[in-house]
Amino acid sequence: MTDLPRIVRCAVAQMAGVSLQDRKSDVVDRMVALLDRAADDGARFVAFPELALTTFFPRYWFEDEKDVGRFFEEAMPSPETMPLFGRARERSVAFTFGYAERTAQARFNSSILVTPDGSIAGRYHKVHLPGHADNRPHLPFQHLEKRYFSVSDTGFQTWPLLDMQVGLCICNDRRWPETYRVLALRGAELVALGYNTPTPDTDYPAPDHLAMFHHLLSLQAGAYQNGLWVLAAAKAGWEDGHHLMGGSCIVAPTGEIAVRAIGEGDEVLVYDCDLNLGRTIRDHIFDFAAHRRVEHYGPIVEQTTTESAPAPGDAKSRPVS
Repeated sequence: MTDLPRIVRCAVAQMAGVSLQDRKSDVVDRMVALLDRAADDGARFVAFPELALTTFFPRYWFEDEKDVGRFFEEAMPSPETMPLFGRARERSVAFTFGYAERTAQARFNSSILVTPDGSIAGRYHKVHLPGHADNRPHLPFQHLEKRYFSVSDTGFQTWPLLDMQVGLCICNDRRWPETYRVLALRGAELVALGYNTPTPDTDYPAPDHLAMFHHLLSLQAGAYQNGLWVLAAAKAGWEDGHHLMGGSCIVAPTGEIAVRAIGEGDEVLVYDCDLNLGRTIRDHIFDFAAHRRVEHYGPIVEQTTTESAPAPGDAKSRPVS
């Protein structure tokens, strides 16, 4: 017997670039307008991008710590973001967005999950930090997340929200299959993520079309192989003379793209996500309890590099070269 649909109308709020000169309060005004557009269309949950409040500052090498500090928040909601929290309460809309967070211990690339009453239900710190920490001034732009952020102290978690279980991840996390699998094992039915993805990629010189292909491939595979809805929100287009990839979308647990942005500006995508569609995938094709074989997955958590080794119980067995 097929379960009746369990619908939550969700939205992705793509944002155009934010310049070094933009005030956070002005950016929040844009976010409020996007949230209103989503709420007007009946959305109950809105996903905003990574580092939504500022430009993607890890592209710059700052010598003076004072020049870096202005990008970080020590409290949330902050004075600048209060209008967003207030409007979400007025419209009874839950949301998530990414920002640079400074705690007493470290600095993180962070994302929060906010309930319709404006309280923070969950906080996630980015696990997979790309780029480098050393100064490489010969590059057209840098990717210094490893300089400005610490690796996550939260790991992957999920939280109940609007009759569903929600997981968060950020940007580069979306490329790693472990991200979706751990969130699925923790009960996620929907994963929301924001990203700021530069094009071209100075670390991976490849044809430009591959950037979008790999982006969508990662989202679709993660959604299908774990029976999840995936909401992916970009900060897109030109930002301080540098280009960020668009491609914001909502992906169904079948791996199909339900709706996708058509441009690189401020844009709202809305879709009725049937949470029971993911349950059907997990109950049949990817029934973890019936079919996972964790005794054979050791290298996933025991190795960080490729190694040639015999299969368990077979000293003569070697990988095919």
